[in-house]
Amino acid sequence: MWRDSFRLQIFCLLMAVLAVVVLVHNFFQLENLDDDTVSGSNWITENNVQHSLSQTNKTTRKPYCGYTQQTLSKREQEEQETLLAAIQWPNPPDNKIAFAQSTDPTRSDFVIVKPSRFFKVGDELEVLVRMKDFQGKPKRYGGDYLQARIHSPLLKAGATGRIVDCHNGLYKIFFTLLWPGEVKVSVSLVHPSEAIQVLLRLREERPDRVYFKSSFKSGRYSETTECNVCLPGDLPVCNFTDPYTGEPWFCYKPRKLSCASRISHAKGGYLKGLLTKEESLFFQSHVNIKRPILSSGPDSVIVKPKAFTDVIAMNRAEDPTASPSGYYYEDQWRSRTHWIHNFNKSDDITECLQGKVIHLFGDSTIRQWFEYLTAFVPDLVEFNLRSPKNVGPFMSVDLKHNILLKFRCHGPPIRFSTVFSSELRYIANELNGIVGGRNTVIAITIWSHFSTFPVEVYIRRLRNIRRSVIQLLDRSPETLIVIRTANVQELGPEVSLFNSDWYSFQLDSVMRKMFSGIAVHFVDAWEMSVAHYLPHNLHPQEVIVKNQIDAFLSYVCPLQT
Repeated sequence: MWRDSFRLQIFCLLMAVLAVVVLVHNFFQLENLDDDTVSGSNWITENNVQHSLSQTNKTTRKPYCGYTQQTLSKREQEEQETLLAAIQWPNPPDNKIAFAQSTDPTRSDFVIVKPSRFFKVGDELEVLVRMKDFQGKPKRYGGDYLQARIHSPLLKAGATGRIVDCHNGLYKIFFTLLWPGEVKVSVSLVHPSEAIQVLLRLREERPDRVYFKSSFKSGRYSETTECNVCLPGDLPVCNFTDPYTGEPWFCYKPRKLSCASRISHAKGGYLKGLLTKEESLFFQSHVNIKRPILSSGPDSVIVKPKAFTDVIAMNRAEDPTASPSGYYYEDQWRSRTHWIHNFNKSDDITECLQGKVIHLFGDSTIRQWFEYLTAFVPDLVEFNLRSPKNVGPFMSVDLKHNILLKFRCHGPPIRFSTVFSSELRYIANELNGIVGGRNTVIAITIWSHFSTFPVEVYIRRLRNIRRSVIQLLDRSPETLIVIRTANVQELGPEVSLFNSDWYSFQLDSVMRKMFSGIAVHFVDAWEMSVAHYLPHNLHPQEVIVKNQIDAFLSYVCPLQT
């Protein structure tokens, strides 16, 4: 009897343990089911609700997302929160706005405030933009993304303006009048506020909308798997996180090969079907993507000249963050933050670069500098490294004048065609390997390939680069470091979802803030592309690249004034 009672107790205890195990198993199964069924993505926000940028630290993301697992110091955490708050974008009052109530550039207009007043060079011109929806009703909230410039076509002159969102459907734009003559105003709606909310959602929930792949090979056998900063699901992964910078990168593990057999990295492609039918209405060419907003009155003013000495003083700005940072006149960029010398002859460039080593790090927009210099300077001859076309690394040499020019792309994420695994280098690590000195010149750009990821990914990359820049300048203060900013590009419905100017604008704002107060110089490719009369292009045309090179070389060889 006693034995039967004891056996019954043991049986009940085992059943209780089994019930707990089953309950825990079902709980995790339920968690995985929920994650896999939200919007077809494993990147979701809390309660599946869209958050503003200031709330991105609350976003729930899958394991292996290295940028959420990074350990930040108190100072780094505070900086990140400050940066995210600085680029926070206004939200519409309702998350679901009908297309008819969204911003219509053709019904919107702008007016010049006091257009008939007397203007002289150096004065400020104010423009008021009034937004309306497709029903002709005034908008009552802000958040539209605009671009604006003043220009004089006959003079090939142009400059950008400072845009202020009044959060009530009105926008003020302020221009500094920098040259005499008739000056026209142009305003464009890049995206309506309703489209910006879609872009925000995609950035937080669908960073996988550009995917990457790596090839693994052993003998004659090879496999290709998907790679990214973050990978969904519970499949085995290869952890290629950089041991020095901690930059995360993962690939799904090949079925038969080891992780060590990876031979290359490449862009996989772009996901389709990211938008609902209603959302797609906010991204229409010739309707609401980069469409002009016309004036309801005069669209130009007459500007009178000032005394020559006054013009010189006005055109120079003590503040390196002056707005605008420069302007075009006769198709030449005139910086307001430093003197620019026009390097119109190849001999001038050779004399400037003689005895120097120039490192260009980044994406294809700074590769344009390598291509321009190699093509323009006869004695600078490219050395064939047998690198893949448009990928690199590349190197040009002028033995006669002891010039070495090098280009290397930044580490993943990068949407290039095949890059050998051995050539996947992070800029921070490359900087740590440079001795530096008065004959070392470094130019960096990094922005376009980060547009599909949450901003924390970009902040982390810049934090690592900045640390290496500071260390390099500490050990070799005479090293010259120049940062090329982002630039605008042509946009259509599809490109907008991956590389919108709004994404680039946000990243560029973060970069400028993170490198302010450090002994680096800027080539303002952003303003140089917005202010110019040529159509926007991810890879600006040669006349714009030439002006970028002039600004860059003017830091290398400053004018003696």
